Amino acid sequence: MESFRELATEKAAVIFTKSSCCICHSVKSLFYELGASPAIHEIDRYSNGRDMESALRQLGCNPSFPAVFIGGKYVGSSKDIISFHVDGSLKQMLKDARAIWF
Repeated sequence: MESFRELATEKAAVIFTKSSCCICHSVKSLFYELGASPAIHEIDRYSNGRDMESALRQLGCNPSFPAVFIGGKYVGSSKDIISFHVDGSLKQMLKDARAIWF
């Protein structure tokens, strides 16, 4: 099993979610609409999911889902992502990390 940190940097955009989280689904959909293809990790499907959730909380992710990483850096949860989208900076973050090209 890869470590949490390795998973957070495996692609330009990475989203940690829970399979039953409707807000997580909305954030994933937003990324797809922007043209990104993020790595998605539904931690409730991992045997060490509770440990991963604990690591996310220690990193400052609260609420812990969705936890979004762009360019290997934690950028926030749903509230932050929506704010970045509204002010136009989310698309630029994705471009800078080479998660999208246009």
